[in-house]
Amino acid sequence: MNINQDSAVSRYLSAIQHFPRLTRERETELFNRWHDERDEQAKDELIQSNLRYVVAIALKYRRYGLPLSDLLAEGSIGIMHALSKFEPEREFRFVTYSAYWIRACILTHIIRSWSMVGGGSGALRSKMFFKLRREKVRITNLVGEGEIADQMLADRFNLPKEQVVAMMLRLEKRDVSLDVPVYENGLATLVDTLPSTDASQEDLYSESQGQHRTESVVHVALESLDRRERFIVEHRLMVDAEQEKSLAELGRILGVSRERARQLEVRAKRKLKVRIGELMASATAENGSLIRAA
Repeated sequence: MNINQDSAVSRYLSAIQHFPRLTRERETELFNRWHDERDEQAKDELIQSNLRYVVAIALKYRRYGLPLSDLLAEGSIGIMHALSKFEPEREFRFVTYSAYWIRACILTHIIRSWSMVGGGSGALRSKMFFKLRREKVRITNLVGEGEIADQMLADRFNLPKEQVVAMMLRLEKRDVSLDVPVYENGLATLVDTLPSTDASQEDLYSESQGQHRTESVVHVALESLDRRERFIVEHRLMVDAEQEKSLAELGRILGVSRERARQLEVRAKRKLKVRIGELMASATAENGSLIRAA
């Protein structure tokens, strides 16, 4: 990112140059006013006067490809964290102490932003991330890229070459936002190029036709049942669970016992199974004839 091309960042950098540098005595005075009296004005002056150090540290990490504005924001969080933990009696200057937290927040943001998945997390990953990249650059400058460089890198960390190569591949992968434009001046984004999970028009039509055929077969098969069998099927098998009638209820409606209603249900299922099988076989044979004719 070109700083001059980002007007918001440019204005920010210009603004912080107007905040004066603080002497040790002034730092101590401001911190005590904030710590003892919760003087917001003192806190603001202490933070604003140290923002130039946020910029200095953030600029060192621009090579990782993250927006400078993000690094500045994370560094500012580092100052706030430092303010909550600073102990002037240890005789460190606040600017020295806050630099540690500024750098820590920026590095954590780089690691977190580099990839949201894989590679582990925490201090070990952070250390390995920066150390591997630093050594990779140094060795590449010496011998270039390739098998020799990979082996030298493996020897440097006393690890198998395959493991180091895999770690580099994992750590160097970047997450890409699906909202990034495909073309520089275009409106289409990466998410627009992903295949849709929705069914195609052909699939929807085929599904609709299949459902229609099934309903037609069931309707024809029902005609093979007598009045009582069809009544039982319609009130036991073709309704939602909450509308389903019990065998006892059906028996009372039909004027038969519960056991007789059960027997009628069994007989109806058996007849339907046979008839549906016949109709499906006939439809399959008919489709085969049409295909051969075509």
